[in-house]
Amino acid sequence: MTEITNKYLDKYAELVIPWLLTNGVKIIFIIIGAIILNKIVTGFIEKAVRIAVRPDGISSQEAEEKRENTLIQIFNTTAKIGIIIIASLMVLEEFGVEIAPILAAAGIVGLAFGFGGQYLIRDIISGLFIILENQYRVGDIVSFDNASGTVQEISLRKTTLRDLDGTAHHIPHGEIKKVSNLSKDFSRINLDMGVSYNTNLEHVISVINSVGITLANDPDWKHAILLAPQFLRVNDFADSAIMLKILGETLPSRQWEVTGELRKRLKVAFDKEGIEIPFPQMVLHSAVETSPDNTNQEKI
Repeated sequence: MTEITNKYLDKYAELVIPWLLTNGVKIIFIIIGAIILNKIVTGFIEKAVRIAVRPDGISSQEAEEKRENTLIQIFNTTAKIGIIIIASLMVLEEFGVEIAPILAAAGIVGLAFGFGGQYLIRDIISGLFIILENQYRVGDIVSFDNASGTVQEISLRKTTLRDLDGTAHHIPHGEIKKVSNLSKDFSRINLDMGVSYNTNLEHVISVINSVGITLANDPDWKHAILLAPQFLRVNDFADSAIMLKILGETLPSRQWEVTGELRKRLKVAFDKEGIEIPFPQMVLHSAVETSPDNTNQEKI
C-alpha cells in the first residue's frame, strides 16, 4: 500500500512540479504585475486629475476636492476593473482554459446587457459628462425640469437634491434635460421695487443707490457682496406704481439673504424719506338720488 501511495505521489510530483516552475511562476508574476500596474495607474490618475482640474478662484476648496475625488474614483474603478479582467484571462490561459469561447460569450452577454440596461448606461454616460463639464457640484443650488434644491451628492448614475422643505430628490442623470445652476461663480440680486407716480424719481434713485452702497460697506455684509445693489432702469409703468429695477452681485447662493436685507433697508429708508410704496386700491363712487317722498337716498 505504501509503495502504491509513493508511486502516485512520485507521478503527481512529476506533473505538478514542472507546471509550478513554468505556469505557476507565470501566474505569480501576472498577479504581482497586476497589483503593481494598478498602483501605478491609480497614482497617475490621481496626479493627472489634480493637475487637470484647476480651481476657478471662486468655488470653495471643499467643492473642488469633492469634484476631483469623484473623477478619481470613477477613473480608478474603471481602470481596476479592466486590469482585473485582463489578469484573470491571462491566469485562466495558464491553467489551460481556452479564453476565446469566454470572450465570445462575454460579447453575447455584453450585447444582452446593452439592450436590457440601456437606461443604466444612459445614466452613467450622462453623469460622466455632467462631472467632466463641471455643470454643477456638491453645494450648488440647481433647478432641473422636475426638481430644484441644493446638490447633496453626485454619483455616476444620479444626483441627489434637497429642497427647502427638506425633501430629498434622487434624479437619474439620464432624466436631466436642462440644468439651471443658480449659484455658479456668482449670484445676482434682481429686485423690482414699486414707487408712487407722484414720487420724485431722481430722489428715489439717490436713496436706492445710497442704501445699496451702505449695505455693501457694512462689515456684516460686505464679504457676501461682489457688486453693490444699484438702480438700473425704470422697468415698467404698472397700474398703481412705477416699477424700478435694482441689480447687484453676491457670492454664490447668497443672493436671497442679501436681497432680504436690502428690502428691509429700503423700506426703512423710504419711510424716513417719505417715499410711498403703493399698493392696489379700489375707489368706490357714490351717487345721491331723490326718492318720491323727497328723501335723499345714497346709491352705490
